[in-house]
Amino acid sequence: MDLSPGPYHEGSLAVQRRTGALEAAAHVGRSIGSGIKPVAAAFLGLQPMLVLGAADGAGRMWASPLTGRPGFLRATGAHTVSVAAALPEHDPLAGALTRGPVPAGAIVLDPRTRRRMRMGGTVTPSPRGLLLETGRVFANCPKYIQRRELLATGDGTAPPAPPVRSGERLTPGQQAFLRAADTFFVATGTPDGVDASHRGGGPGFLEVASPTELSWRDYPGNAMFLTLGNLARDPRAGLLLLDWSTGTTLQLTGTARTEHTHGGGRTVRFTVTGTLQAEGASPLRWSSPEYSPANPPTGPAAPVTSADEAAVESRSVRGVHTGRTDPARPLGGA
Repeated sequence: MDLSPGPYHEGSLAVQRRTGALEAAAHVGRSIGSGIKPVAAAFLGLQPMLVLGAADGAGRMWASPLTGRPGFLRATGAHTVSVAAALPEHDPLAGALTRGPVPAGAIVLDPRTRRRMRMGGTVTPSPRGLLLETGRVFANCPKYIQRRELLATGDGTAPPAPPVRSGERLTPGQQAFLRAADTFFVATGTPDGVDASHRGGGPGFLEVASPTELSWRDYPGNAMFLTLGNLARDPRAGLLLLDWSTGTTLQLTGTARTEHTHGGGRTVRFTVTGTLQAEGASPLRWSSPEYSPANPPTGPAAPVTSADEAAVESRSVRGVHTGRTDPARPLGGA
């Protein structure tokens, strides 16, 4: 993303102006740097998963998981992260990343501690796997992150090729899985660069209108509006959902747009153009969730208003809502 003259491009600034969040965004923007500080390097070294956002050879946006035992992510300099993993052949980004450098965004989220770190820059192949060179590094607050415990990381050997199902529409089983999901990752980008982010909420926060149409309310966050800002300039988007208990992954690519209401609410509408489901692709196994106390009620509710953006980077949440108690159902066949 264009970091000149400030940390936001015109797409993000336009959304900030519309929502009355310019001042809050300017304050938070001072936390955006280009280098990896020691505390961030230590955080990376403890993580078993990174989600990478990038465009494939056809220009479609995807979000893809990379996993390994803690230590597979290593900050090797102030602006470089070595990733001791490579995308499997079935992944839609596998071919694109062999050409490098490729504009990419990355998010490292730890469900155990509800901490997350985002990076943007480029990715190139390396003898160890991949090398991420950062131009943007920052942390986010823990809002909407469900707490989970890590139960297994695998034995460290390369897993066999998983059964893969691809298509252009969601199957009934995939639709049911999406309706029960409490977490997904989203990749967006413009000619200036790519961002990878996280969305969380109570089961039902991700709505499925048809085999090709999804939507979600945009909850109050850090006021940066990096995702919505990218979408204001370029509608391409990719989603990643995990079956936390089985390791199955569901990747979606398509386009997205933001609808603003007069009351200050925002809804993102995503049109699916491609799907890829890989059974047991991730070796990680996680516990059932402890829902974030920040999750708003799901279903018809009062809209999110621009005034809510004042709670920027808040680490204390007033009121508790855990959403429905049913965890996401396993992602299986049709």
